[in-house]
Formats: sequence, structure tokens, C-alpha cells
Amino acid sequence: MEDNHYLCPMKDSNLRSFIKGVSWRIIGTIDTFILSYFIIGSVKVATLTAFTEVATKIILYFLHERIWNVIPWGRQKNKPAHLRSLAKGISWRFFGSIDTIFISFIYSGNPLGSIKLGTSELLTKVALFYIHERVWALINWGRIFEKELIEVNISSQKNSL
Repeated sequence: MEDNHYLCPMKDSNLRSFIKGVSWRIIGTIDTFILSYFIIGSVKVATLTAFTEVATKIILYFLHERIWNVIPWGRQKNKPAHLRSLAKGISWRFFGSIDTIFISFIYSGNPLGSIKLGTSELLTKVALFYIHERVWALINWGRIFEKELIEVNISSQKNSL
């Protein structure tokens, strides 16, 4: 029987991924509102864009976290490496910017403004996401460490005998 826990000494629980998504979405919503208001120039469009993203981005972020949960690269013994946090920020921003451009265009009808908004978020959100990841790297709540994975694996092996 192959033991994948040796490839990845820790994983995040579903609840941790969800709470991280909510905390990130609060930060992201504020950033989207501010950027949208300054670029598009409408409080209505900024509000609609920012709050529509609450739903779309929580779902997308949760899926993004679950995908990264199975990628062992950059996982150290007790917390993720800085390069892993940066790579996650860049990959997330790719999907997040496409979502922002699409939603902003629906509400504003302004393709150039929507592209400017999505492009501006590349800078602000990668930096904010990196900081968010580093703060969460200091929090062990919801982490499943190798010792726990080994204990679960041993007990599941005993049950299969």
C-alpha cells in the first residue's frame, strides 16, 4: 500500500480551507470595491462587482485550496514555504482576474475599464494574497500533520486486515 503522507507532511482540513476563503474574501472584496470605484467611477458598479464576487470567489477559492491541498511541492514540516505561497498567489490571481473582468463587464458594459480593473488586481491582490498566506502559515488550527496522518493510516491498515 502506497503512503502518500510521506510526500506531504501536512494537509489542511476542509473547514480550514473554508475559513481561509472567507477571510480572504473579506480582504478581496474591499480591494475590488476600491479599485472598481476608482477605475470605473461608479459606486453602483463597484458595489455590484464586489458583492457578486463574494459568492463566485468563495467557491473558486475553496476549489483552488483543495487543488493545492494535493500538491506536495513547497510543503515543509510545519508550514508552507514562501515560494509555495507566492505560486499559490499567482495561480489564484489568474482565475480571480478572469472572474473580476467578467463580472465587472456584465455590470459596467465597459470592456476597457473591466480589463484595467482585472489588471490592477494583479498587483494589489498578489501582494495581499501573499500576506494572507503568510499569516495563515503561522496558524496551526485545522492542519493535519504527518503524525496524525500516520496514525490514521496505521488504524486504517489494521481495519483492512
